[in-house]
Amino acid sequence: MSLRFLNISILRSFGVRLLILCALGLTMTACSTVSKVKTKAVATLEKVSETTNIGNNPDDPLEGLNRSVFNFNESLDANLLKPTAQVYQSVTPSIVQTAVGNFFSNAGDVWTAVNNVLQGNLVDGVNDFMRFAINTTMGIGGLIDVASAGGMPKHRADFGQTLGVWGVPSGPFVVLPVLGASTLRDALATPIDFKGDILFSQTSGTAKIATSALKVIDKRASALDAVSLIEEAALDKYVFIRGAYLQRRESQINAGKQQEQE
Repeated sequence: MSLRFLNISILRSFGVRLLILCALGLTMTACSTVSKVKTKAVATLEKVSETTNIGNNPDDPLEGLNRSVFNFNESLDANLLKPTAQVYQSVTPSIVQTAVGNFFSNAGDVWTAVNNVLQGNLVDGVNDFMRFAINTTMGIGGLIDVASAGGMPKHRADFGQTLGVWGVPSGPFVVLPVLGASTLRDALATPIDFKGDILFSQTSGTAKIATSALKVIDKRASALDAVSLIEEAALDKYVFIRGAYLQRRESQINAGKQQEQE
């Protein structure tokens, strides 16, 4: 009997030791796995930080506030603008979409012409005024872009760009509610751009609201594919848009300076 109890005691002791060894093995394996995951996560975060320069961009000292406004704009877009633009794109014939886009583009040629003249680009300014005159008359109020077909190129210029051409610094990057990416200089110039928009400044009441809403929907519909590509490709959409906007504005202003010097 004592031998039997001795054997059982030995087996129990062996079993306990085996369980302890297994537990230690599992613990060491888990620790090793956690350590590898942690190392990989830290490396990924460091790579993201190096790539996006989050929190360290001298052009964006207001990044915390800007990201909050950016998130608001993203929410507004996801819940209202994008679905509306998708419906507009699906139910509106492409020829009508083109006509609507031409109409708003033609109206914008007036303010573009004014800014090109202010920048000293007289040739482009005259071209833009002529585009507006031709498209408004021969193009049925701007619904058809006759001028481009006739070899008169389309330009884009605004008052923020004009200020930049004349040496006004851009200031920090800012994100405006609804309007999106901007700089302090461009944000301060925005009210003047609204005044220069003949559809906005020369209409009132219901007409102003209707034209402004249709313009926003048309622009969002035309950007559906581009925005989808950005969302798929960008590691950080905010940083991507910030970089693209600042580079584009710098390119526009440098082009304006070169033409002014010529």
